[in-house]
Amino acid sequence: MIPTADALADITARLKAAGIEEPRREARLLLAAALNTNAAGLVARDAVDPAAYAQALARRVAREPLAYITGHKEFWGLEFATSPATLIPRPDTETLVEAVLESGLTPRTVLDLGTGTGCLLLAVLHEFPQAFGVGVDINPAAVALAARNARALGLGRRAAFLAASWASALAGKFGLILSNPPYIEHADVAELMPEVAKYEPLAALDGGADGLDAYRTIIATLPHILAPGGLAVLELGAGQAIYVARLAAAAGFSCRFRADLAGIERAALLSFCK
Repeated sequence: MIPTADALADITARLKAAGIEEPRREARLLLAAALNTNAAGLVARDAVDPAAYAQALARRVAREPLAYITGHKEFWGLEFATSPATLIPRPDTETLVEAVLESGLTPRTVLDLGTGTGCLLLAVLHEFPQAFGVGVDINPAAVALAARNARALGLGRRAAFLAASWASALAGKFGLILSNPPYIEHADVAELMPEVAKYEPLAALDGGADGLDAYRTIIATLPHILAPGGLAVLELGAGQAIYVARLAAAAGFSCRFRADLAGIERAALLSFCK
């Protein structure tokens, strides 16, 4: 056993040497997760066994994302289980939820294409108690995880999930359609930070040669699945707004944007042209 302060210092130093940002903060989170406790529980411990955190530390030093090691990540103030089957929820994606709330729309039916953990769909359902949502993902493991998150958040009765390629298995129309599609250009995927390039699912990252493949598919489908007066909100990568606007216009949609905290046009809001 060693003093808890010494364990935190050891973890912090090794994370810093591995090039990880905010090593002190991550050290606290990593140690708490390894000991199956929280911040308060960690403070209450005088000493820990280094063997208790050795495996978790080795994984993080190898640049495995902390959210995969701890098995959870917060999004929109809600706790989501995570796994390597899905992207890790990111603060940038909360811009889409903000855009929906600011739009004035009160959706009754919500569709999330490429649902992953279900974070986007479930955050919106949390904000709109009258709504029912469907989450679609091509990966059955992601579908199972999203359904588990829905149940854990008390939203299981208002959400359904299915494994399919985009909207290919759907009939009917939805008042609100959400998607955080793969949008990284194929040539750039390998250059992403190690946590992303080595560990997060390639299919959820790679948007094809120009990063726009998924947008072409989704926007071409929108006339058939978006209800009259409805809204589609899509996440964008930096610099993609102009290209998505062109795709939207060609399909008969007007398009406006909502920037994230960094000033990047992160959410595209598509609606039928009047």
